[in-house]
Amino acid sequence: MFDGTGDPKVHMKTYYDKLVEVGKNEQIRMKLFMRSLTGDALSWYISQNPKKWANWLSMASDFMDRCRFNTENVLDIFYIQNLKKKPTETFREYATRWRLEVAKVKPALKEE
Repeated sequence: MFDGTGDPKVHMKTYYDKLVEVGKNEQIRMKLFMRSLTGDALSWYISQNPKKWANWLSMASDFMDRCRFNTENVLDIFYIQNLKKKPTETFREYATRWRLEVAKVKPALKEE
């Protein structure tokens, strides 16, 4: 499931590979795509008019444009250093969020 926060290229590749049985039927592939989304990504898809997409490529292109910022904003160590606990989250929630963000840092941070 893609919630709008990961790498859209990875999601598209995985989704496309899972639907190898569908073959070249783009309409089915496009219709089923919604089932691979959740959260903000699903909200975005539902708000679109599917008639504007002539084919799979046009839908995939819109999706990639919508999520482009996920791959353009590369996180670095300074981002992690400035990551603060939100007033509404427990320390455990903060630690979990921090670990998830550390995994996204380029180049990856290594434990010593």
